Amino acid sequence: MLKTTLKKSKVMGLIAAFTTLALALVLMAGCSSNEAEEPAPSDEPVAEAGAIDAVAFDALVAGGPVASDEAIAASEWATAVKEAGVLRIGGVQTSTLFSLLNEVDGVTRGFDAGLAQLLANYILGDPTAIELTQVTSDTRESVLQNDQVDAVFATYTINAARAELISFAGPYYASQQAILVKADNTDINGLEDLEGKVVAVQSGSNGPAIMDEYAPGAIQQAFSTDEEARAALEQGRVDAYVIDETMQLGSMLKNPGKYRMAGEHFGDIDPYGIGLPLNSDAVAFVNDFLNVLIENGIWADLWQISLGDRTGVETAPGAPNVGDLSFLEQ
Repeated sequence: MLKTTLKKSKVMGLIAAFTTLALALVLMAGCSSNEAEEPAPSDEPVAEAGAIDAVAFDALVAGGPVASDEAIAASEWATAVKEAGVLRIGGVQTSTLFSLLNEVDGVTRGFDAGLAQLLANYILGDPTAIELTQVTSDTRESVLQNDQVDAVFATYTINAARAELISFAGPYYASQQAILVKADNTDINGLEDLEGKVVAVQSGSNGPAIMDEYAPGAIQQAFSTDEEARAALEQGRVDAYVIDETMQLGSMLKNPGKYRMAGEHFGDIDPYGIGLPLNSDAVAFVNDFLNVLIENGIWADLWQISLGDRTGVETAPGAPNVGDLSFLEQ
């Protein structure tokens, strides 16, 4: 399994993604040729559409709270992380809104990435003190069970089956399922149109079970990663792709004009949690950390930078009730 260590980087300005094109000047009547005059370049960087505000993200993470020595000493899990000098996390670097690697500066940014970095800062006083093990939906439990990581941040839906194998802090966010199709697809406009269609789902996710309930007539085809599922959609090997709405929004943001959402979101609300070792006292410690972020307004600010500002949503949603896992008993 690939492991990388996040390195410290200087706070960078946004990178210009588009050059300014010269506008053709209309010549005076009687001129014998057309000429174009290129305006002087601006000193102001032009952000790529939908790009995260790296300056705001880095400043928010760097200014996060730090736990007291007493709080760390009270947790066996946090004490072990403190003594190791690094927070080992399972995560991804390809989730546009939640955890995306910037290959220019080497920093991974997004809602999940920000929470992980804030937790590293909370325990170690350094948001870059992270060792990343890349995971898929199928490996998130095993890396915790095998003590390869201390925590998993990967749009990780809390459910009863997983809660028998690992423990969860949170929930810290919630989503539902959505249908993604190619922009020129006019046949699929909602759940009822999935009958007899080949639909991509991600193995190890909630998608297959939810599809069984809400679109039993669809023909499911499972893929290990989001990238593989979207490639199948682009190549016409599947008709649609069903997974969490937030991941679909990320795909649309990253590929403007390529996809559209078909119909409304559906299914049970997916509460996202932070995966932790089974029966670890990490749960209480990380829940306290999440509540500190919510009370200080950092949770809402991180959501706005990572999701809201990039998808046109002006106000962050209400934070979930951290520590309330009563839905597992239903």
